[in-house]
Amino acid sequence: MVDVGAAAARGKQVSSRVSEDGAGWNCQTIGTFQALRPNTKTFTWLNPLTLWRSRNEVLAGLFGDPSPEVRRRWVAAQRERGVDPDFRIKQDVGEEYSFLVLGDTGEGDASQYAVIPGMLKLGEGTSFSVVASDVIYPTGSGNEYRDKFFRPYKDYAAPIYAVPGNHDWYDGLGGFMRVFCDAKPLHVQRQGFRLSPSGLRGLLWKKPDAIDEPALDEAQKMRPLPEQQATLPAPYWVLDLGRLLLVGIDTGIRGDLDREQGEWLRRVSADPRPKILITGKPIYVRNEYHPCAIEGGGTVDDIVRDPACNYVAAIGGDVHNYERFPVRVGDRTIQYIVSGGGGAFMHATHTIPRVDVGGVHEDEFRCYPLRGDSLSFYSLLYSKRLHMRWLYLTPEQGLALTAKQVGNTPPRHSADVPITARMRWAARLLGAWPMPFHLPVGRIFHRYISELSDWDTPPFFKSFLHVSVTAGHLKIRCFAATGCLQQEVEPPLEDEVEIPL
Repeated sequence: MVDVGAAAARGKQVSSRVSEDGAGWNCQTIGTFQALRPNTKTFTWLNPLTLWRSRNEVLAGLFGDPSPEVRRRWVAAQRERGVDPDFRIKQDVGEEYSFLVLGDTGEGDASQYAVIPGMLKLGEGTSFSVVASDVIYPTGSGNEYRDKFFRPYKDYAAPIYAVPGNHDWYDGLGGFMRVFCDAKPLHVQRQGFRLSPSGLRGLLWKKPDAIDEPALDEAQKMRPLPEQQATLPAPYWVLDLGRLLLVGIDTGIRGDLDREQGEWLRRVSADPRPKILITGKPIYVRNEYHPCAIEGGGTVDDIVRDPACNYVAAIGGDVHNYERFPVRVGDRTIQYIVSGGGGAFMHATHTIPRVDVGGVHEDEFRCYPLRGDSLSFYSLLYSKRLHMRWLYLTPEQGLALTAKQVGNTPPRHSADVPITARMRWAARLLGAWPMPFHLPVGRIFHRYISELSDWDTPPFFKSFLHVSVTAGHLKIRCFAATGCLQQEVEPPLEDEVEIPL
């Protein structure tokens, strides 16, 4: 079994906070992940068909989201099957154990497979893994699990649990429920066309794919071992680990909870044991607060912040990077974490403003990639795509620009870099400095356009979490994956926090 403590100590010395090499900028050799890929196809959002298949997000915003009602039907069908009424899963993990958390995994291309070597190395001996949001891109189809779930994780010798993300819901959750809950398809409720928002939505809505069952059976044989098997009772669940509870919620397409799920969450959260929330949408992200509304009143964060519920952390996917906000609530500190770097394209961090949300000071905030590395990479990407060489900023220049903009001490030591007018204009166009118009890398474009910034060559700036529980303490570590062999051999440790239980 790998000594994670020793790996973490080494990882601190080779992280992006220490050197450009640690960020993967000077990649001499591509990692072994290339040999794991089934082919060299690249998942791309530039294909109009991919964007059309993902249209349900836009339709839900325009005409209303039917997901809560569909979720209630899935949950009712599972209850009829006789699952645990509180959707509880018990796993005997002993007094000391560890597990992995990966978010937004399923593109099925190089950026997903680049995470696998480090995950397998540091995941050796872990009790299970959790995928936090968007198991399968672009639409969660059950016909795409072979190369986007079963193949990449075939050598991980423990169960994998998951909470669905918005992309899993574009298939009506059919693929997710079939693979993780072994559920049969819901009966299709057909209605005639009505001239109404719901009628227009139904006319355009992408319907669930019919699953090729023989092909899925073959794909499932890639993870055949008894110790790899796990069946979820519902799209939301509670994993009972003895001294700790892991509570997974389903935030659907729009990022909120239906009334029934809210009542369930309040009920299971009344257990006084320490808890970690796993959610498809983060509560704190990009210096913004999204408490996650519950139908009928209240929010998820009301429950997380309630001292009687004893939540110590809330981990969400959806945004494809790593962020951590240590928020003080009374005499406690709750760690709000974004963990969406498990495989999909990277969302920029250089567009995150100086942090002050929730009383968190900028110097307490952590992110990966570093803002400067994010700015440098997007400048490289767009300088090539737009044939504008002047737009490129070196990692040192990116670090200097973002440190000046947010007013912090650069997290990586570098030589003094004079900031020129050319650099300022490049930073403005890339969203790191104020300007009315930016290229599609920032907050405004995140939902609909930033997918056009996808790429398929290192460094990828991917990440995953290793969570360990020992006597009285819980430790969360963020390890990086760049796609370079150097970071496969010694996965960089980008952040860690220890929480008393």
